[in-house]
Amino acid sequence: MECNIITVFFWAIIYSCIVNRVHSQDNTNNSASNAQSFVLACGASSDATEENGRKWIPDTKYLISSENSASAIAQSQDPSLPSTIPYMTARFFKSESMYKFFVSPMFRYWIRLHFYPSSYVVFDSSKAFFSVTAGGFTLLDNFSASITVEALTQAYIIREFAMIPIKSGTLNLTFTPSSTHNDSFAFVNGIEIIPVPEIFQPAPMVGFSDQQMETESCTMQTMFRLNIGGNHIPPSNDSGYGRTWYDDAPYIYGAAMGVTSEADKNVRIAHSSDVEKYIAPLDVYSTARSMGPNSTVNINYNLTWEFQIDVNFTYLVRLHFCEYQLSKVNQRVFAIFINNQTAFPEADVIAWGEGKGVPVHKDYAIHINGESGDDRLWVALHPNVTSKPEFYDAILNGLEIFKLNDIMQNLAGPNPMPLPLKLETMSTQRQPFSQSKSKNHGIIIGSVLGVIAGFGLMFGFIMPLICRKRRVDLGGSSTSRWPSIYRYSLSFGTRTSSKTIGSSRISSMGGHLCRHFTLAEIKLGTDNFNETNVIGVGGFGKVYKGYIDGSAAVAIKRANPSSEQGVHEFETEIDLLSKLRHRHLVSLIGACEENDEMILVYDYMANGTLREHLYNKNKPPLCWKQRLDICIGAARGLHYLHTGAKYTIIHRDVKTTNILLDERWVAKVSDFGLSKTGPSLDQTHVSTMVKGSFGYLDPEYFRRQRLTEKSDVYSFGVVLFEVLCGRPAIIPTLPKDQVSLADWALINIRRKTLEEIIDPRIKGQITSDCLKHFTETAGKCLFDCSIDRPSMGSVLRHLEYSLQLQLDSDGAMAVSKQETDFNYAYYMHATLLSIQEEGEIYEESEEHGARR
Repeated sequence: MECNIITVFFWAIIYSCIVNRVHSQDNTNNSASNAQSFVLACGASSDATEENGRKWIPDTKYLISSENSASAIAQSQDPSLPSTIPYMTARFFKSESMYKFFVSPMFRYWIRLHFYPSSYVVFDSSKAFFSVTAGGFTLLDNFSASITVEALTQAYIIREFAMIPIKSGTLNLTFTPSSTHNDSFAFVNGIEIIPVPEIFQPAPMVGFSDQQMETESCTMQTMFRLNIGGNHIPPSNDSGYGRTWYDDAPYIYGAAMGVTSEADKNVRIAHSSDVEKYIAPLDVYSTARSMGPNSTVNINYNLTWEFQIDVNFTYLVRLHFCEYQLSKVNQRVFAIFINNQTAFPEADVIAWGEGKGVPVHKDYAIHINGESGDDRLWVALHPNVTSKPEFYDAILNGLEIFKLNDIMQNLAGPNPMPLPLKLETMSTQRQPFSQSKSKNHGIIIGSVLGVIAGFGLMFGFIMPLICRKRRVDLGGSSTSRWPSIYRYSLSFGTRTSSKTIGSSRISSMGGHLCRHFTLAEIKLGTDNFNETNVIGVGGFGKVYKGYIDGSAAVAIKRANPSSEQGVHEFETEIDLLSKLRHRHLVSLIGACEENDEMILVYDYMANGTLREHLYNKNKPPLCWKQRLDICIGAARGLHYLHTGAKYTIIHRDVKTTNILLDERWVAKVSDFGLSKTGPSLDQTHVSTMVKGSFGYLDPEYFRRQRLTEKSDVYSFGVVLFEVLCGRPAIIPTLPKDQVSLADWALINIRRKTLEEIIDPRIKGQITSDCLKHFTETAGKCLFDCSIDRPSMGSVLRHLEYSLQLQLDSDGAMAVSKQETDFNYAYYMHATLLSIQEEGEIYEESEEHGARR
């Protein structure tokens, strides 16, 4: 009896301890939610609120010795910025400066530093090299935000750190300009200090079965945070801590991408405890990537992600799982490998979560040794065959990678190596957490391949510059006519004069096929570049309406000395357009290179750009038939570039501003500064750095840097919907699902509500048959995989058929098959051929016929 009383008393104590611990943890979690956060817009003079309602306050209250600092406003706003707050203001430090925050010693704190290295009135952000320390840890060292955004092809970056609890209750955040760079300074645009409960526990060391990493005592840097198989999750949709979750597609190794899925609405996904809900939002667990339904295929490959990281650090790899398709143990069992070492041999998510729809996460630590020079981290999944599961498959819902501080309490890595050319691209997926090296494996590999594939182009374009002693400065900053998210700047130094036209680059780049103008002729034709004659401004420079030979109207494009495109576009336009003649390509008449001027002369397009007639209220609206005709004309021009010229030519910047209209409303494709020769017959693509315009960029090209003519098809699909809906490709102020026209159009097609977003000015003009065929054609252009998209020739034929359906329904005389065949054959084989030497014309014709 006495023994039983003691036993009961013992278990009562154990139960009390467990309950108290649970209650203590719950209280800690609740306290963390209630603890003070610091969200500072550095350099701001007053409180400001984002569109999502988040409030940012000025930083001056927390800044010690503010006389050592200055504030400034960015001179330009990149379209990729998620908000003007906090990026359009900045705090600059010429000497060591400190922020002081009084924090609770009970919690970790997320520290997020926001950087936007733009142009400021008196500060050149390219000169900013500095270190950042906090709580005795070095977060950044000799850090250059300018170099980093170039290398990561981003306009802004975020560095996020998980700081261990500060026992003193005072968190000092110190910015120190580098002493090894002249005139260096430090700056920051935004600071977040967010309390969080302890969400890290000891993690097994991969490769050491008997060792664990005590992650609770480590300060960490967030390297990657991915929503596997799902969409980007913004900070406002996180589980209370303002984290951003990115798409995983850019990090998948090779072509084996598996399949993505989303939980059925009938499946209830819920966290098993209050602690788990702080780990990741439920949106992470409601999507997944698996290997696919074919077991035979699955056992022959790994589902693999690859990441670029810093060597000589230990990394915590956190894997998020939730089984929402299967419900029994041993239905899906797989092995987890990290850097080709087994982290866990028999992962069974149902067994881990003890049920369907239960989120779980698993942590593994691995040290990356720098001796081998391998700066990559691999995560791979493979079916476990020995356990004989019902399905040979693997699944993953989310992935986070954290860098742990070393023994010197350091987290800083080296600055990345910028890519050698300017990158004009859109990314709906920005990766600001990626550490100092480029984390996007696709960008790294694509860049290397692009350099190799473009070796000949380097000698073609760069060597002539060297021979003429032209100095090229990498870096710099200027605004682009394209609303690109990530940009590399390429500015040009003083050009040597080309007094003698015959010695200029015009002759060497195919200019013998176009007219050489003297600068005196150009000045006479533009009234000495009178500003009243300006009809447009682009990234290359201003465009003037002018006259040659007394009365012939022309468009004269004059390079801006600080142009981002400069020499490269000048040479590309001459090299391509001097050899091409086509009714639906803008014609290059000639060029001038004299006294440091680079000038191109084109046919004058009396009716301007297609874009102007879609949105400019001062222009008469185009009727539906006119729009169809214009689309057909542009498609003919692009089809000729892809198949009718001697070599395949990929435009790379198809958009409504680059489709011009002459006095008879004939569409002509223009602006070939970004154009590139396509793959040879034994290649499927060209590996090259991404260039293009925000909203029109082929997502596959962006992810893999593999350029094909189908990239133009995607961009043209956006143009088709732009023509149909009468709205720009990108409207940043709209709700998330409506920002991109491509996404919004496809959503409405699936919902069968496309008619609701058609331009009301033409809605009553389109027949049902024509609309159906047109939207099917445009929708196929936007297929995510290039291999699934139609060729431009196919798009052209379907657009012509759409016009025929419209004319038939209107009771007008239909375009006869004979006329259609005539247009197709004549334009594609005769008139559309390049004007070159007769032997070259014959050779082109034979090659074109062979390809077809």
